[in-house]
Amino acid sequence: MESQHKPEPKKVLFSGMQPTGTLMIGNYIGALRNFVLLEAQYDCLFCVVDMHAITVRQDPAMLRRRTLDLLALYIAAGLNPDKSIIYCQSHVPGHAELAWVLGCFTYMGELSRMTQFKDKSLKNEENINAGLFTYPALMAADILLYQAHLVPVGDDQKQHMELARDIAQRFNGVYGQTFVVPEAYIPKEGARIMSLKEPSRKMSKSDPEDTYITLLYEPVRIRKKLRGAVTDMETQVRYDRAEKPGISSLMEIMSVLSGKSLPDIESAFAGVGYGAFKDAVADAVVDALAPIQAEYRRLIDDKGYLERIMKQNAERASRIGARTLAKVHKKIGFVPRS
Repeated sequence: MESQHKPEPKKVLFSGMQPTGTLMIGNYIGALRNFVLLEAQYDCLFCVVDMHAITVRQDPAMLRRRTLDLLALYIAAGLNPDKSIIYCQSHVPGHAELAWVLGCFTYMGELSRMTQFKDKSLKNEENINAGLFTYPALMAADILLYQAHLVPVGDDQKQHMELARDIAQRFNGVYGQTFVVPEAYIPKEGARIMSLKEPSRKMSKSDPEDTYITLLYEPVRIRKKLRGAVTDMETQVRYDRAEKPGISSLMEIMSVLSGKSLPDIESAFAGVGYGAFKDAVADAVVDALAPIQAEYRRLIDDKGYLERIMKQNAERASRIGARTLAKVHKKIGFVPRS
């Protein structure tokens, strides 16, 4: 009789987004779109990180609304809440509990070197709080609580990711193998969508509104934004990141959303002015976002469904996190809970 081998367990992938504004096309192209593809390869957790959001003051009603919006957009973009764990960070106390333990293994010097802390401190001089300073320890807890192998991160989070790895290795060095040391997952395609007004900078929802496009903009607004996108003094649609950053960024958006290669786009728009090209990019964006927007509107009108998803998935996440917490508590000497 042939021996039966169990399939290798899938690696765990964790990602979190803050509910501090409507998601942009950069979030979709660089993250959400890839998340849908990753569901088949990994055991995925997608977290609405509302605890991170309060390092700056939030309007309570708006934070609640945006949390539901983000949950609905996760699902509208194609994520399956029965397959992946899509949940709210504050609904799983293990995040905060592990963050305290990991904070005791994080050095002040490490936290003070974090670029985001320095940048946000300059922007929020009236509210430089301890949470802003210890934010990376909570981020490490988000990841290590689930023994995540992979974490999709942008350039602005690479430093925090390295610190999470350092904390995991430091704890493992003291107490033996406890945490998986996570790796950064950086998608090859469409990872950085640039500002419509400053194409040398990444698109950011903290910038002025004329620099980005959200997933929920109506078609008229999308077309207006793209017609006003900064390009250059030439009229040639050609991919060159150094010499033509504006046109190159628009070409990347069109390529990812339409499935056409950059050379094919160059050929199709040879001898065509920028106006016609921008209109074609707008068509690609509108067509890609239409089904997402329709599903979002259906979901956001069904609060009962969204609340059930949050509750059920928080319970699933808590069960996984509880195993890590029990191991950590035993290693550091806490008396077991009865």
